[in-house]
Amino acid sequence: MRHPDDLLLEADLAWLSGAGNHLVTLEDERFPALLKSIPGHPIGLFVRGNPDLLWQPQLAVVGSRNPTAGGIDNARAFAQFLARSGLVITSGLAEGIDSAAHCAALDAGLPTIAVMGTGIDRIYPAKNRRLAERITELGAVITEFPPVTAAKPGHFPARNRIISGLSLGTLVVEAGLNSGSLITARLASEQGREIFAIPGSIHNPMSKGCHRLIRDGAKLVQTATDILEELQPMAANLAAELREQLERTGENDMTIEAAEKAPNIGEDPDYENLWSCLGYDPKPVDQIIEQTGLTASAVSSMLLMLELRGMVEAHREGSYSRKQRGKK
Repeated sequence: MRHPDDLLLEADLAWLSGAGNHLVTLEDERFPALLKSIPGHPIGLFVRGNPDLLWQPQLAVVGSRNPTAGGIDNARAFAQFLARSGLVITSGLAEGIDSAAHCAALDAGLPTIAVMGTGIDRIYPAKNRRLAERITELGAVITEFPPVTAAKPGHFPARNRIISGLSLGTLVVEAGLNSGSLITARLASEQGREIFAIPGSIHNPMSKGCHRLIRDGAKLVQTATDILEELQPMAANLAAELREQLERTGENDMTIEAAEKAPNIGEDPDYENLWSCLGYDPKPVDQIIEQTGLTASAVSSMLLMLELRGMVEAHREGSYSRKQRGKK
């Protein structure tokens, strides 16, 4: 029988005592249904920041650690547009494309999630420590590895399965043929998630990985709108997965079915409750949860479906409002 290491246990408890630090286990309602559905899912997540973001609809944005200037520009443009469209940008806190995607969301005043391959108290690479701090202020930094766990090569492929497992789909911006981003894309495919890839010059070695993905069936995308159009039917799959998760946990009163019925708001009292809570001024998600009395997972799924139907829009810092009529 294995016994816990007392020093490591003390380190875990010491970290959890800090403000903004959380351990989200499989039994916690905040543990995301999409991640729980993948093979070999983690048994818990150490979270610094907002754990309710784990239920928000996410898109993974990954790519080379040594991208071209054009790759950086694409990562920023796609990530910022998609973040403003209501998707949480999820990536791995690495240099290059990962960092550009995280920064693009933050610069727009929107949350992003960073998944690490180290303990929650060990930022890797160390040069991204300030970026990690910015992420925790608006979003969340997460890992399955307990505090004081150092960076090891085998941790990063394991980290990648969480990045793809949290997300509706994975966008590969630039990647060489030996890039770890191709591992993330393969895992996303095995998890039944969509893979998107941006094409590039045939002379750019950082485009070869994307071209291979497209050859093997990834969706070629030229604009961020291409991704949103592809994710609309996948959002219905998310609602179905959420419903299945809620049935297993006995939370049948949560309004996944009502979300699928949008915009027939008057047909369900909880759905009407959410709509009544929303106005034309942006309101933070945590305030919506508090005022409606619904759980974070219910609010997230309902807002997703309302947004896809053009009824609500996302704003800075993860707030939502009713969409003004005539606004595109």
